[in-house]
Amino acid sequence: MTRSAPVLLGAAVLALGLAAAPAAALSSPRPLGDSEAVTNPSSAPTGVATPDDNPFLNPPAPEEEEEPPAEEKPPPKEEPPPKPDPVPTAKPTPTASASQTAKPATRSGSQPTTAPAPTAEPTPEDSPALVEDAIMADDAILEAGTLTAGDAEAQATLVDVEDQRIIQTRAALTAMLQTGGIAAAQRKQPQVFVSGHGRTLVLPARNTEAPYTLRDLAGVEKGRYLRRLKDGSYLLGVQVFVADGARLQLRGPLTLRMGSLPGSFSSIIAFGGDIEIKGTAKRPVRITSWDVRTQKPDLTTTDGRAYIRAVGGEFEMSHTQVSHLGFWSGRTGGIALTGTERPASVYRHRTKDQRHQDKQERLANTKRGERGGSNFGDVETIPIGPGTASHVLADELVSGSIKNSVITGDAYGIFVSGSNQTQIINNKIRNSLVHGVFMHRFAKNATIEATEVTGSGGDGFVLSRATEKVKVVDCLAAQNKRNGFTLNGRALASGPSASGESLAVYGDSSVSNSTARDNGRYGVEVLGGSRLAVQTSEITGGDMGIVVREGASGVQISGNRLTDQRRQAIALRDGATGAHVAGNTITGAVTGIYLRDSAGMVVGNKITTKPNPKAHGITVVGDATGSEITRNTVIGAGTSAISVARAADTVNKHNNDEEQWNDTSSFWVKAKRYVKPMNVIWAGVILLVVVSAIRSRGVLERRQRRTEIRNPYEQQRLLAEGRFQLLRHATPPPPDPFETAPDPFAPAGPPSRRRQASRHADSAPVGGRG
Repeated sequence: MTRSAPVLLGAAVLALGLAAAPAAALSSPRPLGDSEAVTNPSSAPTGVATPDDNPFLNPPAPEEEEEPPAEEKPPPKEEPPPKPDPVPTAKPTPTASASQTAKPATRSGSQPTTAPAPTAEPTPEDSPALVEDAIMADDAILEAGTLTAGDAEAQATLVDVEDQRIIQTRAALTAMLQTGGIAAAQRKQPQVFVSGHGRTLVLPARNTEAPYTLRDLAGVEKGRYLRRLKDGSYLLGVQVFVADGARLQLRGPLTLRMGSLPGSFSSIIAFGGDIEIKGTAKRPVRITSWDVRTQKPDLTTTDGRAYIRAVGGEFEMSHTQVSHLGFWSGRTGGIALTGTERPASVYRHRTKDQRHQDKQERLANTKRGERGGSNFGDVETIPIGPGTASHVLADELVSGSIKNSVITGDAYGIFVSGSNQTQIINNKIRNSLVHGVFMHRFAKNATIEATEVTGSGGDGFVLSRATEKVKVVDCLAAQNKRNGFTLNGRALASGPSASGESLAVYGDSSVSNSTARDNGRYGVEVLGGSRLAVQTSEITGGDMGIVVREGASGVQISGNRLTDQRRQAIALRDGATGAHVAGNTITGAVTGIYLRDSAGMVVGNKITTKPNPKAHGITVVGDATGSEITRNTVIGAGTSAISVARAADTVNKHNNDEEQWNDTSSFWVKAKRYVKPMNVIWAGVILLVVVSAIRSRGVLERRQRRTEIRNPYEQQRLLAEGRFQLLRHATPPPPDPFETAPDPFAPAGPPSRRRQASRHADSAPVGGRG
């Protein structure tokens, strides 16, 4: 093979090597993708022999080399289509340890021999195999100690290795194609790159619009990496890379088993290219991971597992049954659609006429006063010398659709990030080890409709931070370990950050006409964000029904039916503002609507609580400034219909119907409603005034009596005459010469009266003498 000097430049080409030297690659230390457990064909299971240099496949038999895939050569009419893969009934549990489920590696000193012909041993389609518990590392498993730190580190390392392999593969292919000439033209066909990260089957962009099919994969090195088995299924034993501008097409009926062994697994990855997996209701596509030694799907994720991922480009899947794919991260979680910061491939591969048409449209927009480009941040490059300007998007978002499919036992059922207008419609996602549908950062304008998620180890549906304008309609989330639906609109940062993320919150997403049933935590949880909505949905069971917290603003909760929550049906907590809770029907919760340090309008709800001494129809606690509670109907029996006793401020409460509420609170509970610090202070002030008024009543009466005109002598006593007493001297005084003479001034009267008056005069004390 001819190699030019520019090809040798760059670490990617040096790290990868090319498929033209497989012998040199085999003589080098065993790459990560190779498995010592399967280097000897004698250790492979009956019917699937393995070559020296491939951990999954055996050399094709001569009679099968020229046999085209099923999509090119349909089977005879009398041959029935393959039966569906068995669907496991056991749910993943974190109780099993990694060592219990890890597949043991086998060693054999015998010489390589040709594997015997397939026997009549029943296939999984005929006899479903027993399914052991799958292992997926999450926080609960780590805390429980059932997954060792070494297993967790191994999975994280495998994810990092996958990222490096993808980047190196793309860099090497780009470097070769940029050399031009005959060498670049020869590279526009399926080929294998070999590096320390394993083998990668690369599908470059073709000069035609024809897609790649299974025939192209099976034709590489005479079927070394894709083999058709006796039951009609296909076994994939290599990493597939769909390059920028290429398209891989898989059509039903098809059963594709993706080889998956400890530390060595296959994958299908499109980096800027397109993947199309389409079947029909009667001729579906079936894809699963496959352990060739146990003849079962790979149920252990601690050592890696097969997965499918689209990085940029377009991904379409319909009428497909996917099972037991993915491990550890979202992008390696099973079915993953992720965006890329690379330039958009669709513009690089447009023809000259298409580029001229784009230019005319941009010029026409400019004349109308519109800005050039299709969105903010687009770049128009000016050519050096003669040529046509090219238009390149600032970023590339993956787009596509997943419809009418069944996904069972994946790590993440569906993982989407960096996408625009993705459609997830009419799917069933069962027993995911982490989350069912996970919309990650910068997923916008997506539609999730008529999709069921049951039995997930985490949440059913997740709209995480930096997602916006995502509509969830007519969906079901049932029996998931955590929330049925999670809407997270929080900002990516709360202040200056290393990545310089914006402090803006996200929103404009909604859940409507959907059902959350018997989930382990909440039916719907809203975390922060703005203008998020939960409308006309039915929520049954769970600890709480709809929980809004983390400072969410402008949340709309209307027309929902909530039944039999263990605590609160609707809860606004921790700084939620501007919420509108209207027209909801609540039955069977201890507390219908609960506000704590949050504000909102609670209007026109019908609440029937569970009979409980502590039941409340509506409860307000803490700062609820600006809240209004009006026109609600509260039915039940308990402490109070509408409790605002613990609110910090006055709550506008009016026109509520509480006639059918039976107050069962005790005397002391009723007394406590009014025994508040301010009430006690005012009661003391009033009591002081009353006591003072009573005590001052007598004083006032006395003052009034003093002001009347009264006889000043009415309280004086009459002087009574005392007994006469004769005071005698010790010696008789000398006779008075005037006593015998008549007194000319003496009163007239008989002598006896004069003597009596004289005696009175003598008896009176005179001059202090006794």
